[in-house]
Amino acid sequence: MQLYSTKNPGKLFSLSEAVLKGLPDDNGLFMPSEIKRLPDSFFSNLESMSFQDLSFEVARNFIGESIEEHLLKKMVYESINFPAPLVELKEGKYILELFHGPTMAFKDFGARFMAQLMSHFNQKKEKDLIILVATSGDTGGAVASGFYNVPGIKVVILYPSGKVSNLQEKQLTTLNENITALEIDGTFDDCQQLVKTAFLDAELKSALNLSSANSINIARLIPQSFYYFEAYKQLKDKSKKLVFSVPSGNFGNLTAGLLAAKMGLPVYKFLAATNINKIVPDYLETGIFEPKPSKRTLSNAMDVGNPSNFSRMLDLHGSTWNNLKNNINGYSFTDEQTIQEISRIQQEYNYTIDPHGAVGTLALEEFLQIEKDINGIVLETAHPAKFKEEMSIHNNIDIPIPQRLKEILELNKTSVTLANNFSNLKSFLLKNLT
Repeated sequence: MQLYSTKNPGKLFSLSEAVLKGLPDDNGLFMPSEIKRLPDSFFSNLESMSFQDLSFEVARNFIGESIEEHLLKKMVYESINFPAPLVELKEGKYILELFHGPTMAFKDFGARFMAQLMSHFNQKKEKDLIILVATSGDTGGAVASGFYNVPGIKVVILYPSGKVSNLQEKQLTTLNENITALEIDGTFDDCQQLVKTAFLDAELKSALNLSSANSINIARLIPQSFYYFEAYKQLKDKSKKLVFSVPSGNFGNLTAGLLAAKMGLPVYKFLAATNINKIVPDYLETGIFEPKPSKRTLSNAMDVGNPSNFSRMLDLHGSTWNNLKNNINGYSFTDEQTIQEISRIQQEYNYTIDPHGAVGTLALEEFLQIEKDINGIVLETAHPAKFKEEMSIHNNIDIPIPQRLKEILELNKTSVTLANNFSNLKSFLLKNLT
């Protein structure tokens, strides 16, 4: 498998280089030079495959000979060891539950697979691998869990102070050991910019073996493509047009779906479902990509004002607005609409959905005004208990907290507070990790 930078398609990199670097030196994003279609036999045998079986076949098709088959199979089977069930609300309307992993968020898929991939590629290196990651919510906890005590790897997580839920904060600040949490006085976009700046700093790159675990790293997107196939497998009637509604912030999840479609998954439309941070829906309407400071919402993991994966989305569509808008419909919704939708889903279907998933169901409802005879699948990205306080206040819904989350709430937070300033971050990294 070879990859190129979205800013320089002429220069190729190995999978190992792309995964360990995280970000190309030119500040583009790594993309595979070839995305092979899965054979017809894969789809004809799909319903008889386990989730792990189909994940391995997709991974092997995507990665090729970059990793020996028996090692790749071990990575897949050890990381994808929890389900992604498809729940039917009514005929043609489904929820894909992606919160059955250790931290009860969809990012467990990417983080666990990436940890194994990075450990494999870094095992012969002399320096520890330093994972630098920004989080707007669930990424931090998933990365902390996935990389916890992985030999030869240290993790530094930047998160915006006061802008993640209490439970999300506990998940990324309580493990310690090889995990360090940096509480930044700013927004997620500030955290993300600090991480990007670190990767481009010559002194840091010389002193530290840096990589990223955000969705800017291609290793995150590979396993996230697996559950799109798992969703399709579980559909009883596959004759209808297939539509995925994807709650979106940094757009890694939707980009993974686009990769699945490139591999042959018969997707008719993707719905880019956002909160009021609607940079991509605005682009789809106007053809103008205009990043803006992010605004805080109930669906905090989607509070992104400059989504990194947009350049990948463009790249996959020949860098043209028409191609992108023909494949993806954009929608945005307010907190008030989200609150109302959570209550509607509870009352109409007796199903409790989190604020991010509610943005996804809102988008699907709007699309159903255009086309009705479809299989519409909403990606439910986090367990609603992770937003228990907000949903209790706004929707009067009492959500039982799963035992694994209760145990985390009882742990003590450990974080380092830093100003939103790159020189402070650089000094911290050089002092504590070299």
